[in-house]
Amino acid sequence: MQIANNSVVSFHYTLTDDNGQVLDSSQGREPLVYLQGVGQIVPGLEKAMEGRQVGDQFKVDVAPEEGYGVHHAELVQEVPREAFQGVEDIQPGMQFQGRGPQGVINVTVTKIEDGKVHIDGNHPLAGQTLHFDVEVTDVRAASEEELSHGHVHGEGGHHH
Repeated sequence: MQIANNSVVSFHYTLTDDNGQVLDSSQGREPLVYLQGVGQIVPGLEKAMEGRQVGDQFKVDVAPEEGYGVHHAELVQEVPREAFQGVEDIQPGMQFQGRGPQGVINVTVTKIEDGKVHIDGNHPLAGQTLHFDVEVTDVRAASEEELSHGHVHGEGGHHH
């Protein structure tokens, strides 16, 4: 069976950056399971999965526009330390939720300097080309219940 919209797909992957550094991998874990065509994985990878089948192994490079987006400079800000009331020890790499003009935004602390906290609201992989090494391990048709819920149920998926 070939991967098409409304297929439940299981795959192993290794994600690396431009320098070949491993950013994420399913190796040593269960394969990632998702429902094709509903945006559960980055668009560039989902497009590359289309038409593949069990046993296919391939590499795909996903541009930022088809991955986690381009880096937006306006999402990098400097805020007063007082904005983090109740948090005693702020360190680079810590993540917080804040409110922006479009609603809730996740931010990462990049540095603390002179009573100011530098934050970045971009996804940590925004602006980066994603290099995937993929092996498709299973493909099946989604059940009516999975389609109506918009996600995979059971083994490797969502459990109600």
